[in-house]
Amino acid sequence: MSFRIEHGHIIQTPNSSVKKQVNNSNLQFQRIFQETLNRNDSNIKISAHAEQRMQERNIKLEESDINALKDAMNDLEKKGARESLMLYKDMAFIASIKNRTIITTMNNNEMDVVTNIDSAIIVK
Repeated sequence: MSFRIEHGHIIQTPNSSVKKQVNNSNLQFQRIFQETLNRNDSNIKISAHAEQRMQERNIKLEESDINALKDAMNDLEKKGARESLMLYKDMAFIASIKNRTIITTMNNNEMDVVTNIDSAIIVK
């Protein structure tokens, strides 16, 4: 505890460790707030593996397709999904919702068994 004298009066000043804790809390809040903003504004990413699969399978996405997948990813994120199968038109995408990244892609007719997912969505 510290004191200062102002106009002849003794005034107790807050402890410096309290200021540090407040500053650390503010920095942590700012970091979490910025991460949340970035997550909401971020687009989806396509991994190098998924890009390769898309080229091999002649899968092309238009801007409207990306927007539909982005909306689906937002819905999945709200439900707490982590790894998801997204079925869209005649395509299937495996995505990491947390990283907002499409991990791989395939045509629906190539899909037999899908493992290591916790959710699925039919994108309309």
